[in-house]
Parts: sequence; C-alpha cells; structure tokens
Amino acid sequence: MKKLCLGTIGVLAMLFLIASISLLVARVLQNLVDARVKKEVVLKNGTESFQAWEDPPPPVYMQFVSTLLLRPNLCLPFGREHRPRVDIHFLDNDTEVSSFNPTTFNFVPEMSVGDPEVDRIRTVNVPAVTAMNMATGTPLRFPTQIMLMLFQENMFITHTVSEWLWGYDDKFLSTVHKFRPSIPPKFGFFYQKNGTDDGEYVMRSGEKNYMDFTRIVKWRGKETVNFWSTPYANMINGTDGTSFHPLLSTDEVLYVFVSDFCRSIYMHFQKYTTVEGIPAYRFSPTSMLFANATVNPDNIGFCVPAGHCLGAGLLNVSACRQGAPIFLSSPHFYMCAEKYVKAIDGMHPNARDHETFLDINPLTGILMRAAKRIQINVFVKKLPDFDLTGNIRQLFFPVVYVNESVILDKASADKLKLMLLEASVVTSIPYVVMTIGIIFGVIFVVLTCRPFRTREEVRLQLELSFPLAFHLTMIVILESKLEIQKDLWQQSQGYDSGIGLA
Repeated sequence: MKKLCLGTIGVLAMLFLIASISLLVARVLQNLVDARVKKEVVLKNGTESFQAWEDPPPPVYMQFVSTLLLRPNLCLPFGREHRPRVDIHFLDNDTEVSSFNPTTFNFVPEMSVGDPEVDRIRTVNVPAVTAMNMATGTPLRFPTQIMLMLFQENMFITHTVSEWLWGYDDKFLSTVHKFRPSIPPKFGFFYQKNGTDDGEYVMRSGEKNYMDFTRIVKWRGKETVNFWSTPYANMINGTDGTSFHPLLSTDEVLYVFVSDFCRSIYMHFQKYTTVEGIPAYRFSPTSMLFANATVNPDNIGFCVPAGHCLGAGLLNVSACRQGAPIFLSSPHFYMCAEKYVKAIDGMHPNARDHETFLDINPLTGILMRAAKRIQINVFVKKLPDFDLTGNIRQLFFPVVYVNESVILDKASADKLKLMLLEASVVTSIPYVVMTIGIIFGVIFVVLTCRPFRTREEVRLQLELSFPLAFHLTMIVILESKLEIQKDLWQQSQGYDSGIGLA
C-alpha cells in the first residue's frame, strides 16, 4: 500500500509538471485569453467596445495657448469636448460601420485663465494676408489693394480670444462673400468647428480581422484625399486615433488619419509606461514624419505646390484651408529645423510640453492617455505689390498652439483593471499547476529518501515539509514573474504621470 501511494504521488508530480510546462510552451491559456479579447473587441451592438466607441467616456480637453505679440504664452481657455458618434449604419454584412463625429466644445472657466470674451490678442490679419498672397501677380492685385485700403486693414489686428477662436465678422471677407459664397464672411481659427463634424467616416468593424478594428476605409465618401501631389501622400491609413486594435506589439507602426492635418501620420513605439497603475505602450511620431524630402523621400508628396519643399517639421495645409497660408508644426517648433526655432524669440521646444503621444493598453487596444499638440503658423513676407506688408521679414509666424488631451477616467480604469486581473488569473493557471507538481515532487522525495520512520514521525515530517515546499515554490515562481515584469516596465520608472500641459 505504501509503495502504491508513493508511486501515485510520483506520477502525479510528473503529470502536473509536464502539464504546466506544456501549457506554458504552447501558450494554451494565453491563446484563449487572446481569442476572447479578439471576439469582444469588435464594433457590434451590445458589446462594450461599441458603447465606448459610440460615446467615449473619458473627458477630452482642448487647451489654447497664445504664442506672440500681445499676451505671449497666455494660457487661453480650456474647453471640454463632447464627441459622440451619430447617424451610425452597419454596412457590408456588419464588416463596416459608417458614422459622423460632431464635436462640441464647452468652456471650462475653472481650468482657464482670464475671460475669453474680454481678453484681447493681437496677431496676424490672416484674411488680409491670404488675399494678398492670392492676388499677387494677378489682375486681382489692384482691386484687392483698393479694398484693403477702403476697409483700413492692417497687417496685425486685435480681437478677443473668443473671436480669434470661433470667428469674428470681417468686412473684407463679407464683401468677397457676396461674389464668392463659398468663402465665409467670418474668420476664426476654429470657425464652424463647434457643434459640427468633419465628414462621414466608414470604418472596419473588426468582424473579419481584429487587426482592422476601426481602420478607416473612406472619409467624406472617398478612399483617398486629393490635397497632396503623390498617391502615397494622399493615402488614408489607420484609425482616427481614438481606438486601436487589441494585442499590440512594440514592433508595430501605428497609423492615424488626422483631418486637422489633412493627411495620415504614423507613430512608433517609444517606451513602456503606466496609467492609473495599468501597463501601457507609448507611441509617438519620430522626426522622420515631417522630415525634409531629402531625408525622407516619402515626404516629397507633401511639398505643395509640387517641388516647393519646406524645412523639417512644417506642413503646408493651405490646400485644405481654402488657400490660407496656414502651416502646422509641433508647438514651439519642436522637432523642426533649427532655423525656425531661432527665427522667433521665446521658442523653447521640449518633449514634455510639446510632444504628441498615445498611451495604449497593449492587450485591449484601449487608449488610456493621449495628447495631440499642434501649432498654427501663418507664413508672412514682404510683398512688393502691397504696401500693407511694410518691411516685414519672411518667416513662419506662430499664432496659437492647441493641446488636445485625454486621460482614462477612474470608472473606465477600474473596469479595465478587473478585466486585466481576470486575464492574469487565467494565464497564471500553469504556474499553479506547476506549484502543485513541485509540492508532490517534494513529498515524493521526502518519503522515498528518508530512512524508515514510524507513522507518527512521517505525519509530522509531512506537516513540516508541505508548507515549506509550498512557500519555497511560490517564492521561486513569483521571483521569476517579477523578473519578467521588471524587464518590461523598467523604462517607465520615474515617469511623470502628468500630461504636462503648458
């Protein structure tokens, strides 16, 4: 009977050890978790993914910061965005979803400085500069000059913060509007963007392939844009930046279509980090994104007109801004050519305050924290046909920069933590099985290698050895798992968890 018990214990020890090793090597339980995540992360009525996509719970804030002239570096109003999906339709056997995404901004006075209806900012007269640039060297030069003189336009004008952002009545534009109704009678950097959408999006639902989750297929009814000079530059790639496919890896390149940029951008893995104690991968653009075409030949298509290439870091978006000489960059010309930084006093570019980034949970693809930082620049230069330009030197004049930020709310974070805990418990089962196998192995060794003892002595020996073996085994397993976690998260140590709004 004793030999039968010993044999049974030995066999069980071997079976448990073999089973645990097989589960770990074959990643059986990890694959089960991955399969469940792939099934859940799909745009389908009733799923949590669809609910979060339809009406994102984390609050999105828009911060505006003036750059120059009157009130430089003034922290302008904070606005909270509400961005629900509306007019949703499932297409092509539920493999695609169409929707509109109207954005509403609500002023948040407790987070803002001053009163946007009272505070005044002096900066470039964009409508006048646009008109002069378009009329130079054309028969419209003389009528444009007469109109500018008639309305007493100046190169720099003063308006309230609210007017600069959401629009003010412009006499020159109002006159032009009578002859060309497509040109609005008002001007504001975000005119007609409050309570409106940027067009219809058609996205993959992820039903066929989880890698296609929320990948944009069409925007405004087209599969490409037509603002740029090459097919590559006009491609619409990736998602809209609010959601991503699950099971991310650090080797991936994430593509995001940004309608503000009128183009797709890409981001590379930067580092491991955490948000609310939850692991995340940080992705951010590299210097190659807006590099000069001589450094990155793919960017030749963003030289508009064709062949007119800028220095690193600037993007000419005049083609999708009704011809206005608007150029986008990172705030304070971060990652731009040094000549642009030196041309303007007060520029202090740094990654903490001016970098765009995405922090994404790799298992679920949930966006946990992000910051989209854009600087609006106006190109000014002396125009011989127009005395209004005076002796101004040629430069890219920074007007305002925008910091659009989001961080996962506590309720969503708690729900995600529970989901990750469940996944961790399932994937830890092989280690539990291994622990049981080691315990049986220790008992087997103790009973077979010790000299003959009385039944009472054996019982006491087992009572002492069992907890000791269990604790030693758990210590070994926990140490091994901690080593793995240490390798994964050592880069995030010392990270400043704040978004760094400036």
